[in-house]
Amino acid sequence: MKNEIKIASEILSNGGIILYPSDTIWGIGCDATNFYAVSKIFKLKNRDNSKALITLVADKEEQEKITGIKNDLQFDNKPTTFIYPNSKSLAKNLIASNGSVAIRIVKDKFCQNLIKKFGKPIVSTSANISGSKNPNKFSEISKEIKNNVDYIVNLRKEEIMSIPSKIILINTDGTYTKIR
Repeated sequence: MKNEIKIASEILSNGGIILYPSDTIWGIGCDATNFYAVSKIFKLKNRDNSKALITLVADKEEQEKITGIKNDLQFDNKPTTFIYPNSKSLAKNLIASNGSVAIRIVKDKFCQNLIKKFGKPIVSTSANISGSKNPNKFSEISKEIKNNVDYIVNLRKEEIMSIPSKIILINTDGTYTKIR
């Protein structure tokens, strides 16, 4: 795993795109602070720029630094993505038109260690062309995706990964709404 983290971190540092197993499903990722890298993901997925992408962070401190909000909400052990009303320091094309951002604190050890080594949050979006079915395992990812990323992480390729995260909207008044 150490070598995969080292290589993926180098690719991210150079503005590249990786294909990697996350704590939910196989994802396409890049430096969440790099506008041009994020643009490449939108283009690869043929995704409308108005549709937001999720940002992964390693811990609560990083989430709080980006959003300015302390979040102590607990929703069982299932990965949960929170939509916050604002952000600091993310690429402008990761921020929705209403100023909100989607952030998940990862529980997966590979992702946590990658983010810590890289030193910045990373993008996480499903490894499919927009409108296509999410792949449940590596072998279901299209050649179009595999051939157009800069690096494919060589871990967990046989594992079935089919459950996306919960999504919770944090309202400006501190209340929350379950989206998914």
